[in-house]
Amino acid sequence: MSKQTSEEQQTGFRTTIGGQALIEGIYMRGPDKQSVVVRDRDGSLAIKTEELKLTKEHYPILGVPLLRGAFAFLGTMIEGVKALMYSADFYPEEAGEPSKFEKWLENHVDSKKLDNILVGFATVMAVAFSVGLFFLLPTVLAGLVNLIVPLNVLGYNLLEGIVRVTIFLIYLVMISKMKDIRRVFSYHGAEHKTIFCYERGLELTVENVRKMPRHHPRCGTSFMFVVIVLAILCYSVLFTFVTPPNTLVRILLQLLLIPLIVGVAYEINRYVGRHDNWLTRIAIKPGLWMQNFTTFEPDDSMIEVGIESLKQVLPEEEGADIW
Repeated sequence: MSKQTSEEQQTGFRTTIGGQALIEGIYMRGPDKQSVVVRDRDGSLAIKTEELKLTKEHYPILGVPLLRGAFAFLGTMIEGVKALMYSADFYPEEAGEPSKFEKWLENHVDSKKLDNILVGFATVMAVAFSVGLFFLLPTVLAGLVNLIVPLNVLGYNLLEGIVRVTIFLIYLVMISKMKDIRRVFSYHGAEHKTIFCYERGLELTVENVRKMPRHHPRCGTSFMFVVIVLAILCYSVLFTFVTPPNTLVRILLQLLLIPLIVGVAYEINRYVGRHDNWLTRIAIKPGLWMQNFTTFEPDDSMIEVGIESLKQVLPEEEGADIW
């Protein structure tokens, strides 16, 4: 029997199951199934569970290194938007009279097709917002500074990297202060705690889950940080050859390289998730620290949602979800 690492002794094993916090709910994804569990206004749990349609068993290309990262990211974005829209239906905002365009859509477009259109639009907007805020805006700001105070390539790259990290941190801090988002982040904490409890082989009860840490090393916040750091390193090397710094050229190259950067970040996260050594322990620390802004302690009702969402996606074959 091989010697276990300190983390393996603590957690028992690492599961591939992961999730996302929603509006009064949690989306959980397992190896074969995905589930959305939402706490309805009357206190009951609304549960929607379905089989995964896109898996590497059916589509081998989804398992190819580097490519799988981009596919996984896009797939997670789409399913996450669907789950978020589903949970939002339980807590609709008060709206006025529908516009003529909204009425036309309702009368001329099939409801299922309309849902797909809305999901596609929301996904595109979410990706565009992320790319614009964390990738393009730092380049534009650095370009403006360069017009006022001419910089050499090294100075330009350094400034752009600092701006990119600063924007990311400010974004995390600002959204963590929003009341509604803070409640969503409490569900994020419930998701982490539930997965920790499962990985340690403990019975999934509110009491056991409550004792678990809310900071999990395999979190989407950590993944985004890896993407940001990789972008800084990659662009700093590549743009050394773009002289003088050209903002438009830099933006176009960034857009072309984003899928590759996401793919490499995915592979790094896979390695860190599967290994426990001095290097991986150092690598996860920034992501764990950032979870101070994206996870908060849940109440017992949130933990119940986390437990139910995890139970819904547990594989029939024991151990099929081991990472």
